[in-house]
Amino acid sequence: MYCTDPNFFTGTDSKKIRAAVLEAERLGLGMTVISRKKDAPEEPWSITEPILLPSDFTLVIDNCTLRMADGTFCNMITNRNCRKAEGRTMEGRQRNIRVEGRGNACISGGEYNGLGERNSGKNGMPEIWENNLILFTNVEGVTVQNLRIENQRWWALNFIHCADGLVRDLRYMSECTSFGENGEVLEGIPADPARRDDARPITGEEYEAIRVKNADGIDLRVGCHDFLIENIYGFVEDDMIALTGLNGKLEETFRLEGASTDMRNITIRNVRAASICSLVRLLNQGGVKLYNIHIDGVTDIWQSGKLYRRSHGAVRLGDTHPYGKRPAFPEETVNITIENVISAGAQYGVNLSGGMTDVLVRNVRLWNAAPGVEAVKTDEANGTGIRVE
Repeated sequence: MYCTDPNFFTGTDSKKIRAAVLEAERLGLGMTVISRKKDAPEEPWSITEPILLPSDFTLVIDNCTLRMADGTFCNMITNRNCRKAEGRTMEGRQRNIRVEGRGNACISGGEYNGLGERNSGKNGMPEIWENNLILFTNVEGVTVQNLRIENQRWWALNFIHCADGLVRDLRYMSECTSFGENGEVLEGIPADPARRDDARPITGEEYEAIRVKNADGIDLRVGCHDFLIENIYGFVEDDMIALTGLNGKLEETFRLEGASTDMRNITIRNVRAASICSLVRLLNQGGVKLYNIHIDGVTDIWQSGKLYRRSHGAVRLGDTHPYGKRPAFPEETVNITIENVISAGAQYGVNLSGGMTDVLVRNVRLWNAAPGVEAVKTDEANGTGIRVE
């Protein structure tokens, strides 16, 4: 298949890639392949401005690394209409966008830029979602596959009002550092090695010391439906996969006019990973509905001696704590199946909390777990049709 190659364009690395995408679109090729840099094959491509993808387009990263440049505040890859007014309408909906790696393809957040949720949008800082490596909004038919993802600065992949999605074959390695007592950056979470094997989850004090907070792997937000997420590996500093239906500033910024915020028809399978919080986190509040979710095959791979603390739960569904709005009613979280979970280090294999209806949990096993670890915790869940087998 014919495609364009950034090596044949001029300017900064980002300008070469953007020009190659525009030329591929102009010629009707629908594909740009980023291979190793012609003049410096061992160097990563330095990203200083986002790669904007049109509809019906495939971006291939072929055996090379794309790295965010130091001091940048932007996404690495996003859909062209993401920040346009039309991108919040059905008329501006984009379709059929693919990002795929070949061989040893990598996207990297590079050096952390200091932007976090607490200084987001303050004192001249941009909003936190500028730190998403990949951000797709209002796209139908979206694929991200076969990539190594390193040192994300916040959530690595973020999808809002997207449908017919395929996310698979991703390997994560987040930064794993904390601030010491004198502000120095130390390896490990928490910084004190003697505290990493504790059976309890990370404390508030320890979380405060994490250098790059909330570095999720994959986030599906409001309006996402009909997704398959599979074959996800590695380590992240927060949740590996989060299906989070809330009504906050992010959701308001990218609200799709007249569209449902429901999150539905999502399958997650074959996750073998470790995290500070959860491997799979399901959370809907404030009237956002979450239903028809199937989770099959989640393995927590934590082992004693790792640089990071055990997670809260391999799979967590719901919460009684209100995240800005009220927790979910039982009729808003419906038809959830969680099966074939193996937990090595998590405080709970599966933790159910808050309102839910027709939830099936089966075949949850503990492997080499610490004393006090539970396979399934349900005492904070309320609703009907909650079964544990």
